[in-house]
Amino acid sequence: MCAARLTEWSRIPTSGARAVEPFDVDGLSLLAIPQLAYDVPGREPSMNGGDSDTDLLILRRNADGYEPFQRVPAPGGEDAEFFRVGDRAFLATASIRHGQGPYEYETESIVYEWDGSAFVPFQRVSTFAAKQWRHFIQDGRHFLALAQGVATPATVDRNRPSVIFEWDGDAFVPFQEIPSQWAYNWHHFSVGGHDFLAHADHVDPSRLYRWDGAKFVPHQDLADRHGRAFATFHADDEDYLLVACIESPSRLLRWDGDRFVEHDVLDGLGAREFAVHFPHILRVNFIQGPRTEPTTALNSQLYQWQNGKLVVVAEFPTTGGTDAAVLPDVDGPLVAVSNSLTADVRFAAETVIYRLESR
Repeated sequence: MCAARLTEWSRIPTSGARAVEPFDVDGLSLLAIPQLAYDVPGREPSMNGGDSDTDLLILRRNADGYEPFQRVPAPGGEDAEFFRVGDRAFLATASIRHGQGPYEYETESIVYEWDGSAFVPFQRVSTFAAKQWRHFIQDGRHFLALAQGVATPATVDRNRPSVIFEWDGDAFVPFQEIPSQWAYNWHHFSVGGHDFLAHADHVDPSRLYRWDGAKFVPHQDLADRHGRAFATFHADDEDYLLVACIESPSRLLRWDGDRFVEHDVLDGLGAREFAVHFPHILRVNFIQGPRTEPTTALNSQLYQWQNGKLVVVAEFPTTGGTDAAVLPDVDGPLVAVSNSLTADVRFAAETVIYRLESR
């Protein structure tokens, strides 16, 4: 099997970019990028600083790359999730905070709806340190899961659990709370005749929930602490689950017919997100070290499935890397990678688009 490489294709100016969400609507190929913060002139660099009264960028694909299409308010932007309910199209934005310091984690995260030419506000949801939305369909029902919360001495009395919302025909309404303290991510998938929802938490265990026909019930713990993201793939007649952890080793688990068991441990710390384009998998690393003095300039990895293992076949530079998404292209797949910080811990870092090439 041939190895692969990533070659740079284009760059997009962004500030504290936390995610990349590609989607198509009404013949347009768009890319949404939420932004955590802008740099404030005269302030010392800090990954927890900056001006968080930010906009989410929506860019349109053209022959040479991406061009500005729309900006919508999404303060302290952490995530954007595009999805459809029937013939309606929505873009949910997650806001971790607002302000320029001191910051307020109690804020609104806005769900936008496509009106045929632009995204307009549809529903405002009260959230606390929102990190991610994930839309999924379960038994024909539309759900929108919110990962939220931050566990500090100053927030302990106001912190909130993660929440799964359900579409009631007019709006998204609360359906089920998921216990959490510092939640980051979700992943919905099916394996072994079961429907699962994985939930990542930094402080509490990251846990796998199973749909029992009425609600999601705990199935197994996936990581004790430091959870960030998940990815699934099928290879060699087996089902696998990747668990990304930032301050603990990330692991590859294998379905044994009842539970996921450890198959392999990935080298290195700092993992934030995975993207699958099988037989290749991208791992994006965020930071290493304390948040007060983080090392942001790290190598992230491109893996290839070989002989029952994930083997690193290439590395690519990231600075505070946060997300990756595969973009289809007639000349071969592209990969968008968001960088949220520069090497000197400023927010004005570029989102980079690579060409994924076999060689």
